[in-house]
Amino acid sequence: MKDYKVETLIYYSKLTLDVNHIVKSSKLEIQEKLGEYTKNGYRLASTDASNFGAAMYIYLYFEKEM
Repeated sequence: MKDYKVETLIYYSKLTLDVNHIVKSSKLEIQEKLGEYTKNGYRLASTDASNFGAAMYIYLYFEKEM
């Protein structure tokens, strides 16, 4: 049997000339979440992303054997 967890991270777009500002600002937080779940025995099973208005939603799907 597997245990599943979903982590949702939300980032907001801002007016800037740097088109990669969300990528740059999200790397550290995503890496921290990966480390946190890995420490608890989970592995990253899948990812997804969507946007709505000025927000970008990143979904991290984790699983582990029970």
